[in-house]
Amino acid sequence: MQRVYAVASRDIVFESFDGEAVVLDLSNGKYFGFSDSGSRVWQALTSGVDAQTLVGATAGSTTIGLADLEDFIARLLDFGLLAPAETPAQPLSGNLSAELAATNEPLKVDVHDDLADLIIVDPIHEVEEPLGWPAVKQAQSG
Repeated sequence: MQRVYAVASRDIVFESFDGEAVVLDLSNGKYFGFSDSGSRVWQALTSGVDAQTLVGATAGSTTIGLADLEDFIARLLDFGLLAPAETPAQPLSGNLSAELAATNEPLKVDVHDDLADLIIVDPIHEVEEPLGWPAVKQAQSG
């Protein structure tokens, strides 16, 4: 059975800096940093590569096992970064396959919320005349 994932929402944005993925959740201001192997797995998963394909691609790595991969994906789902997708699986590119095989760090994701207050203040879209600029989003009770 294929397990394909996609970025969970439009509030999740990401960029790669020198091969390391940094993911930002604009809805809560948390950002996530990945290890080298985590960055490669994130890149593959968000490109529509089936999780089972990644197990085969990382089989030669001494740092990534099936249980590690499943735990990593579970954490990404729990953080709300990924969601199951109904799209067909995409092939794993040769470059990414080679990068996965060469990873030398365990799968890891670090969560940071030290800038959350600044990130959730949207200075472009949260301008309201009576409140001034920027307007801080009010928490909704429910």
